Amino acid sequence: MKTNNIEGLTPFEINLLIQQGGKFIIFPFIISKMVKRIKETNIYFIRPNESTFKYAIKHFFLNLSLSLRIFPLAPIYIIMSFFYLMKGGKDYTETMLEDLNTNSPIYKPQSKLSY
Repeated sequence: MKTNNIEGLTPFEINLLIQQGGKFIIFPFIISKMVKRIKETNIYFIRPNESTFKYAIKHFFLNLSLSLRIFPLAPIYIIMSFFYLMKGGKDYTETMLEDLNTNSPIYKPQSKLSY
């Protein structure tokens, strides 16, 4: 999965923005290729005062247009997409923070000085 909207940010800056109210959000959508269904998600970093509507509406229409080929399950996927549109996406912040802190640990100097 690709994380969008974090270009040029360091892990420290991301943690700081999350403390101010930023979050990682995913919007699931379904792509149908004849018989096979592929579930996809995009992860977006939403800054503290940014709205999720512009990302949610894009994924709603994507789900509306691509899931219509899956006839028996299309209404379920469209309703699921509309639910995430109204909810503002699925919060994925805790998982991304765990991954970020294990892969890019923050420098913590030792409190004791040794001479």
